[in-house]
Amino acid sequence: MPDPVQADPTARPASLWQLFAAFTSLAMQGFGGVLAVAQKELCDRRGWLTQAEFLQMLGTAQVLPGPNVCNLSLMIGDKFFGWRGALVALLGMIAAPFAVLLVLAWALGHASSAAPTQHIIQGALNGIAAVAAGQIIGTVLKLSAPMKQHPLGWWTAAGLAFAAFAMMTWLHWPLIWVLLGLGGLTCLYTYAILRQQRAST
Repeated sequence: MPDPVQADPTARPASLWQLFAAFTSLAMQGFGGVLAVAQKELCDRRGWLTQAEFLQMLGTAQVLPGPNVCNLSLMIGDKFFGWRGALVALLGMIAAPFAVLLVLAWALGHASSAAPTQHIIQGALNGIAAVAAGQIIGTVLKLSAPMKQHPLGWWTAAGLAFAAFAMMTWLHWPLIWVLLGLGGLTCLYTYAILRQQRAST
């Protein structure tokens, strides 16, 4: 049974301020990466996007140059309020973390001179990295559900995901070649399947 929050097509931010507050909130929760928090906040909690919509926007954000999460915030803001929403969502995504980063950079710069303090800080950062990896894995598993309705089918989509993983992890191909090569061929193949399905109906 679908989640009633996600099934509501009228769910959307009530104002630019609410959009700004939402992206500021998820940005400040995104230790080690915002994507996991963004999926939970925007899809599960607020219901502004379905899992399929989020996955589609995320795929586009990854293909475009620049930080994925900034591209994603621009697209989501534009979806609800046009160019004003795009700017407000991006500002909410970067303003508070930027301020915190400046303060932490100053504090770490002063603390790094003491060896014991530096060791503690490094250990804390390693712990955050482990949590971030778990968040990413959990998000990938949740976002794999809409792949069941993908035109290529579940097993083909899973095989392509594994091929992309192998190209980057084992073959050490640059990301741009994986996107242009495997991604381009997948787009063409999906287009051909959709065109064939439309012609048959």
